[in-house]
This record gives sequence, structure tokens and C-alpha cells, in this order.
Amino acid sequence: MGWDREQARQVKAQAADYVTDLVGHLDVTMAHRYGGSTIGTIPGPATVGIALGLAPAADGSYRLALRYRLGTPTARMAARRLSEQFGPDLDARHTGRIRAWPGPAPAGVGLPRSIAAELTERTRPLRPGLSVAHTGVSAGTLGAFVRHEGAMHVLSNHHVLVGEAGTLGDPVVQPGPADGGTDPADRIGALAGLVDLVPGRGATVDAAIAALEPDLTAEAVTAHPGGELTGSTLVDGGEQVAKIGRTTGLTHGVVTAIELDGLPVDFGTGLGTLAFDGQIEVEGTGADPFSAGGDSGSLVYLSEDTSAVGLLFAGSTGGGSAGQGLTYLNPIQEVLTRLDVSLFARGDGAQVAAPDRHRGEGAGP
Repeated sequence: MGWDREQARQVKAQAADYVTDLVGHLDVTMAHRYGGSTIGTIPGPATVGIALGLAPAADGSYRLALRYRLGTPTARMAARRLSEQFGPDLDARHTGRIRAWPGPAPAGVGLPRSIAAELTERTRPLRPGLSVAHTGVSAGTLGAFVRHEGAMHVLSNHHVLVGEAGTLGDPVVQPGPADGGTDPADRIGALAGLVDLVPGRGATVDAAIAALEPDLTAEAVTAHPGGELTGSTLVDGGEQVAKIGRTTGLTHGVVTAIELDGLPVDFGTGLGTLAFDGQIEVEGTGADPFSAGGDSGSLVYLSEDTSAVGLLFAGSTGGGSAGQGLTYLNPIQEVLTRLDVSLFARGDGAQVAAPDRHRGEGAGP
């Protein structure tokens, strides 16, 4: 049967209230034991590691998307109750543990050797897909180039460009330290803006920018494997997408859920597990996963017209219809808004030099 988008949102809200009633007796301070995240003082879906969203159907309607971890009895109980209530209108998937993709998995996973080497080596001019990171992080991916206050910046994840203890002005290197990058020899710029991630608080984006050194150039528009980046767009679900990342290179997938709220993402020690709202889910369409450790920060774009849709930040090694794991994205327009930046896209020139600027300026938290 399914619902239209607005009806599906209403059903999602009702399902969240239902789960809140089911788990109302739990102690939110023990959320880590339930596979979830501590947010506020009232237990809810995020407390037990349940994410709810919208799953696209072939006829253009939506079903209720339920994502939960195996091995968490309370989440399984809630999933069973929701299945009884919604039947075929529930798209339920167990995800395994969802992690902010730390970098990196072994170089060259699923790739011809030459492609992996190219993405993990020192490369100038800069381009999307290359290994990059804060000097205190192993490695992630240079997702795209953005403009802030007239200057070109690198876009990636907070956990790639900031890590656990980074501060504005810290050096960023290409390749990332795990791939041999050092400061100052491989410095490409400095951390210039970020969206804070705080333990115990909900989040919507895992994003940061680095201002480039004045003498660097970048293939800011034309270097995406799908062609020129044409801008950004929203997704409805079911779209074919692609990305290029430091570890798995060029991969293709399909959007399997949107507007996922309460997505539990494990950031390890320090931040712990954070719950993200409004997220996009992608499943790989081939035999290999859409992403792996080290692909964090990749820009995901529509295969048909190279419009950016999301910033890759997390994934699981299990779950999904093919058992190859699932990948999660921050909606790109939310990322751009929170950082107060715009994408370099068609019409901005093939190769762009970073203008001289006061180092360390940029978007604030």
C-alpha cells in the first residue's frame, strides 16, 4: 500500500511515539548498553539504537524505514512490535554496528592496484577522492571544494579534518598520515571551520572545511569521475548514486532510505555513540560495498547528472540485502548551510588557485 511523503512522515512520528512508550522504563544513562545514544533525559528510539525514516517503494510511495542492530534485545523487541503493527508497510533492516568510517581499511580494497595508489599518494593539483586528514587522524577523503568568503576550501568530515582534539588553524595534509603524509612537507592548508559534535547531543552533520595554502591549485569541478559537478540537489529515494573515495575508489549505489532520525553512529572513545537525524542511506549495487574505512568525507552525487546529494560519513560492515553493509550520508544542503559555504560546480572553472587569505579564517562552529 504505502503512503505519500507527508503521510509517511506522520507515520514515522507515530512510530517514534510508540517506541518511546515501549522503552519508557529504561535508564537513558545506560543507552550504551542498549546499542543506542544518550540524548536528553527521556528514553526514545535513539536510546535503544533504533532509527526511523522513509523507504522508497517502486510505485513512488513510501514505507516506514526501520534500522536496528542485531544483538540488542530491546531493539529487536521494538522491531518485532513495529512489524506486527505495520506489516508489509515496514521496511526493516538490521544494520550491524554503524561506525563513523575511521581511516583506513587496507589500501586497494576492491580496486585495481594502480587506482588505489593514485588515491593514496601525494597529488597536485588536488582533486576529489584523494587521501586527506588532520595530522592527528589516520586518513579520510577529500570530498569536494567549497567557497567560503571568496576563498576555496576543502570539504570533508569533522572526524577527518578535526579528529578528537583538533582546533582551528591546525594543519591538514594530503595524503593523510596513514598514507605517509607529514607536516609541513605535505601540508595543503589549515582547519578553518567545523560543525561541533558533542557527546550526548543529537547531530545532523559530521562536517568541516580546511582553507587551502595560497600556492595550491585544485581540479575543483572537472575531476569527478561522473563529469563536471553540476551543483546540489535533494533526493526522494531510489536514485542511482556514485562516489569516489580514498579506499574503495569509484563505487555505485542506490538510495534506500531518507530522513532517517536517531541513527546511532559509533565514534569510538571520546564522542561515543551519537544519534543523527535526517540522514540518507545508500546500498551498493555491485558485489562490493559502497564504502569502507577511509572513504569518510567522500561526496556522493547522482549518477545521471553529477549533482551532489550527500557527504559520506559512516557505514556498517554488515546488513543490507546483499550483506555488504550500508552507507550513511549527511544531506549536502544541510552541510553547506551549517558551514556557510557553496560548492564549486559547473561554471567555476576547471582549475582554480586558492587566493591569498588570512590563514585560519573560515566558517565558525
